[in-house]
Amino acid sequence: MSSVARVTTITARSETSFEDAIRTGIERASATLRNVEGAWVKEQKVDVDNGTVRTWHVTLEVTFVLDD
Repeated sequence: MSSVARVTTITARSETSFEDAIRTGIERASATLRNVEGAWVKEQKVDVDNGTVRTWHVTLEVTFVLDD
């Protein structure tokens, strides 16, 4: 049996950390997409205010398997 997967790009942010931004993005993608199998962190960036990191942003390439 073979399967077909699709990749979609999402962005997520957190006021805590990159790890939290990734977790938030995966949880949200999993609530909308079926069969999420993995993700690639394509980009990371932060917003800085007066020398302090305020928000962490990630761009994720999320892979999910299409239903038969």
